[in-house]
Formats: sequence, structure tokens, C-alpha cells
Amino acid sequence: MEPFNARSMLDAAASATTGRPQVERRRRLSPAALAVTNQKVRGAYSPVVIAGAVRIADFVLLSLVGVGLYLAYVKPLSGFHWEYIAAIIGMTVTAVICFQAADIYEVQIFRGQLRQMTRMISSWTFVFLLFIGVSFLVKLGGEVSRVWLSSFFFVGLSVLIVERLLLRSMVRAWAHDGRLDRRTIIVGADKAGEQLIEALKAEEDSDIHVLGVFDDRNDDRAMDTCAGSPKLGKVDDIVEFARRTRVDLVLFALPISAETRILEMLKKLWVLPVDIRLSAHTNKLRFRPRSYSYVGKVPTLDVFEAPITDWDLVMKWLFDRIVGGLILLAALPVMALVALAIRLDSPGPVLFRQKRFGFNNERIDVFKFRSLYHHQADPTASKVVTKNDPRVTRVGRFIRKSSLDELPQLFNVVFKGNLSLVGPRPHAVQGKLQNRLFDEAVDGYFARHRVKPGITGWAQVNGWRGEVDTDEKIQKRVEFDLYYIENWSVLFDLYILFKTPFSLLTKNENAY
Repeated sequence: MEPFNARSMLDAAASATTGRPQVERRRRLSPAALAVTNQKVRGAYSPVVIAGAVRIADFVLLSLVGVGLYLAYVKPLSGFHWEYIAAIIGMTVTAVICFQAADIYEVQIFRGQLRQMTRMISSWTFVFLLFIGVSFLVKLGGEVSRVWLSSFFFVGLSVLIVERLLLRSMVRAWAHDGRLDRRTIIVGADKAGEQLIEALKAEEDSDIHVLGVFDDRNDDRAMDTCAGSPKLGKVDDIVEFARRTRVDLVLFALPISAETRILEMLKKLWVLPVDIRLSAHTNKLRFRPRSYSYVGKVPTLDVFEAPITDWDLVMKWLFDRIVGGLILLAALPVMALVALAIRLDSPGPVLFRQKRFGFNNERIDVFKFRSLYHHQADPTASKVVTKNDPRVTRVGRFIRKSSLDELPQLFNVVFKGNLSLVGPRPHAVQGKLQNRLFDEAVDGYFARHRVKPGITGWAQVNGWRGEVDTDEKIQKRVEFDLYYIENWSVLFDLYILFKTPFSLLTKNENAY
């Protein structure tokens, strides 16, 4: 059986529909939904990253203990031997593998105390018994310092216990603040939705926090309160709701047989940077076990996944801060010369801020060098700059053609963190194509905001930059941006950065 392919189903549904593209606008939410969005919510911490960081911490701490004891006791007596260092690294790696096999690298385990301590002590003891057994077999037992080995065991165990106690308090604090919750909304306020919520709430130590349910139906099948969770609105309200508060998971309680309804809903929701799944807990049709992922013990079918999450998000954050910081240092002399030229060319400030679309349609301020006459400034970019536009200064024409006006956005990347070096370009909030806002011109336009926007991007290095005066230009930008989102990697970002200077020189015919 072929895996469920939501994108192909959406494409087929989109090609079958005709008429004007769906227009996305801010919707008025119900009082129940507003009560949820008005709650103070902190950013989420990834359990995958937390578990990985603890693995790294275990390796580093145990290695430092082993090496420190060796340098303090063994080396002054018998000199330096690389065999000890190799043994320490081998024992530490083995310990991390044993901890993994004992399932103590899970956030739910970090919250407890007795269970993780007993498993950790047993695993650490097994590592030393294994080392003693191997030393005996290869006849190295007499060459290994017993004082060092005993000290390594007890000091290492003490360090692990202290680390786990600190971790336990941190994880509990994060859980109390909601940073470990998966904020979930349910689609379907009927009996199936009620059963799904009850199944989710029955899980012990569950990280699922059900915010409420959404349903389009107004008949007796739709409940106002579903298993204690309030009905917050209709499916059309979900996009606006998810942009006002943090939503991590959208879970459909509808049966897979309701294919047409599901497709209509997915066409509206796939623009969000959230995981979308179909619950299979009430379906009689059963796929192979590998076809399912699980939310607790509830089987689900993955439809869409939030792009660039967990360690990918950490890598992109480090890439932006480190590489962006280096580029900013290198660009400072050029930026100083551009600022001086702007100051001498026309009166007004050197920099200006403009409202742009950020991650998940958040409105952000981006910095740019001023390229228009100050008295003709257009902070909302409601009027697109065209060829020979009289509002553009002499210096402005050069810096816009060469994209030097974008250099101050490095401040957004390095200091504010609301831009990336590479990503979909942040369009102006009031950006228009022939009196139509961009989201009116392109179906699924807001899907490009599922990741943080960037100074340069895949569309730009392929020549789709500058003035947007035809449907093809905005459609191609969105097409290339979506390709970037679905195929992101650090190497892809490096490739785009490498190509950017060459594309500025060879593909700037649309930049005015």
C-alpha cells in the first residue's frame, strides 16, 4: 500500500477547482478563542534537542572526570599514556550508549527521580564491569590503576547524580511554564472528537495540551464542549487562531472516509508552520504499523510536518549567528561608505525601517539603507518601485541595483533574530500586483511564511527579484520559496550564499 500523500491530493484538488483564489484576511475570533489567544504563552523547547543536549553533557562531564583524575593521580606517577585517554573515551561512549538503551534520555524520565537514578546507576555499573572484563581478557588488568578506576566510578556517578537532580528541577520548571507542552487543537467536535480527547487525556505524563476544538457544522453533531474542551470556532478560524497564539499540532478527528471535507480543510491549513495529522483511532481500515506515528498511544497518519524543527532549527540558528556575524564584520567598511554617500546625496536619515511579513505572518521591522527621497518615503511599500522611478535618489539607484541597501538587515539577523541569512524574502505587508495583494494573486502564498524570511533566497539567486509586475514573477517567487522550504539543509544555505554575489552581477535586470 502506498503511503498517504497529502501534497499530491491537495494538488489534485487545487487543479480541480476553478475561480478566484482564496483570499486570506484577518478574521474575528469567538470569545472562547480570544480567551485562549490572550493567555501568555512562552516559546516551546524541543524534547529532541533537550535529550541530545543531555547526551552531550553526559559525554563531556564523564570525559572531564576521567581525564582530570588521570592527570591528577596517574600521570605524576607513571607518565603520560594515550591508552588511558582512549579507555576513558571508550568507556564514556559506552556509557552514553547504555543510557540510551536504558531509555533514560526521554523528557518524561527526566521529570522523575527514582526511575532514572536506578537505571543510570545500573548502566554505569555495567560499563565498569564490562571494562574490567575486557581488561582481564586482554591481560591489561595489572596495568590499570585501581585507585583511578575506583575514583572514576564513584566521582563519575556523583557527577551524574548531581547533573540529573539539576536537570530534574529545570525540566519541571519548563513543564510548569508550558515550554514542554504540545499545544494541540482538534478538528471535529463530535463523538469521534470526544473519544480522541479522552484517549489523549488518559495518557500519563502526556505533553499534549488540548486548547479546544474547531468544527464547521452547526447541527446536533457538533458539541459546544467536547470532553471538557471548548469549541473555539470554525475551521476557517484556525489560521488566524494559530497566528495569535502558539499551536504545535492540528489533529483531525474526522474519519479518513471524509476525504472531500479533509482536503478542503487541508487547503486552508497547510500554510501554517505546524504538524498536521489525521487520527486513526476510530478507523476500521488499518494500515501497516510503520504507516502510523503515535501521539501517546493514539495512532495517527502524518499529513504535514512543521519545517526546520529540532536540531535543524538549532543548526540554522547557529549558522545565522556565526556566519551572519562574520559577514557583518566584513561588511562594516562597505556599510560605512554607503551611509556616507547617502548622507551626502540627499537630506534625511541613513536607515529606515519597513514593515514586512515574518515567520507565520508576524509583522516585523526590517532595516534598510534609505534609497528614496525622504519626503517621498513609502514605509508600507504600498507603491512598488519601478524603472526610472523619480522617488529613487542617485545613490539609491546604485545600492538598489547592487542590493547594498539590504546590508543593514544583517542587524536583524545577528541581533534581533527575526530574519535569517537565507530564506524566502520578506515581502512588504502591503505589497501588491496590479492593485491586488500578493496573497490574492497566488494561491497558498502564505505557505512561504512557514519559515523565517531571509536576506537572500533560492528565488533571488535564480533571478526572481526586483519589481513584481506580472503574475508569473510572484508565482515563481512562491514556487522557488516552497522548494527551498521543503529541501532545506545547511549545505543548501551555503550554496545559496555562495551564488548570491554572482546572481547580483548577472541577474539584476528586474532590480530598480
